[in-house]
Amino acid sequence: MQEIKLEKLDDNRWLVPQTGAMRVPGIIYASVKTSGLLAKDESARQVANVAHLPGIVNFSLAMPDIHWGYGFPIGGVAAFDLETGIISPGGVGYDINCGCRLMATQLTLDDVRDRVQDLTAALYRRIPTGVGSTGYVRLSGKDQKKVLEEGARWAVRAGFGSAQDLETTEDGGCLGGADPEQVSARALERGREQLGTLGSGNHFLEIEVVQEIFDEQAAAAFGLGKGQIVVMVHTGSRGLGYQICDDYLALMVKHQSETGIVLPDRQLACTYLSSQRGKNYLAAMACGANYAWANRQILMHLTREVFEKALKIAPRELGMRLVYDVCHNIAKIESFRVAGVEKKLCVHRKGATRAYPAGHEAVPARYRSVGQPVLIPGDMGAGSYVLVGREKAMNETFGSACHGAGRVMSRSQAIKSSRGRSISRELADRGVLVMAGSKGTLGEEMPEAYKNLNDVVDVVHDAGIAQKVAKLKSIACIKG
Repeated sequence: MQEIKLEKLDDNRWLVPQTGAMRVPGIIYASVKTSGLLAKDESARQVANVAHLPGIVNFSLAMPDIHWGYGFPIGGVAAFDLETGIISPGGVGYDINCGCRLMATQLTLDDVRDRVQDLTAALYRRIPTGVGSTGYVRLSGKDQKKVLEEGARWAVRAGFGSAQDLETTEDGGCLGGADPEQVSARALERGREQLGTLGSGNHFLEIEVVQEIFDEQAAAAFGLGKGQIVVMVHTGSRGLGYQICDDYLALMVKHQSETGIVLPDRQLACTYLSSQRGKNYLAAMACGANYAWANRQILMHLTREVFEKALKIAPRELGMRLVYDVCHNIAKIESFRVAGVEKKLCVHRKGATRAYPAGHEAVPARYRSVGQPVLIPGDMGAGSYVLVGREKAMNETFGSACHGAGRVMSRSQAIKSSRGRSISRELADRGVLVMAGSKGTLGEEMPEAYKNLNDVVDVVHDAGIAQKVAKLKSIACIKG
């Protein structure tokens, strides 16, 4: 296979030249610090592979958290023409609408400093974690259908939060076009008892403190101030979303020859957006996305209850509210200007986050003067960043930014590297209390398994697609 030779465009972008059957070039966002990591896996090759797909517009893109994924690289962004383009489950990912939810409180670090251990233990007891974990929300067939159709709206109506939460959730917490009839019985069964669960792997709930403010205007709009206690939740659609992806990948692999599309990698199995199979996948994917939004809405409600009970404070004293909820494994029909013409495109974001600028109608009204919050968490010890979308993202990345730091070690490599170490003790020495279901989880998620968060965020900031607003320091984390 021909070697991928990257060409430096500027300090934050590298060109994947258009060669062979590629329909467009590729662009990878990376600094000199992070670009050397591209040689460690096949992710640059995957950027080139995606560029072979029919109907792709402008470029095959990758954000600075890029690393190898199934078919598409994680951190990959690609937009496709609705008439000639494709939809690929590998471009969305197995965990449909895996995303982040940031909740702010009226508490400061001084308010909780002596209670962090009790609070973390209470959260760990109350929030179901781990592989196959089940929540206390048991869904009947009728209720499950409504969850898949209505997402976070169902959760709010069921008493988990308020309508105000929906105002600062991407798409109001509900993706249109969902059709539960396109979801298999196996997927429905897997999702029946997992609503309100965190899961395992890189999913987490973190208590964080606002450590630094970079943009006072945007921070004020988001309600963030130095020393403030916030909570970040990272999870998705659990077994239901995984099964939807698995089902449709198998279906598309089976019928790939019927499309006439020649693929450089069978993991790019896809079908045309205009086909019935493509429409069915989008309808099923929307169900997975809505399940994930309902899941995060319920987890926020549980978190609020734990804080109030553990700290013995009233809801008004806590003042927990949703700053923003953003998804980062999704395909959406969105409008962009292409060659001076407004067009609707299907934008695949796999391990990438929407980053819309000020004035865009999709940005919540309360943030429209500054832009959409962009949430970028790092490893367990690094904390997170809050950024704000910029107009340049609309022109260059289909309104997208990265979703995290990005792995540099596989899970098996990380577990091997962590043997003989106490990751929890190392993190405690750095001021981060961690509670997890197993040492294996901590090993595969150890800080060294990820890129340096500061370096990754600097690429996004310096490239001008999103601007730094605040840095959050982790003080406690629970994992499966």
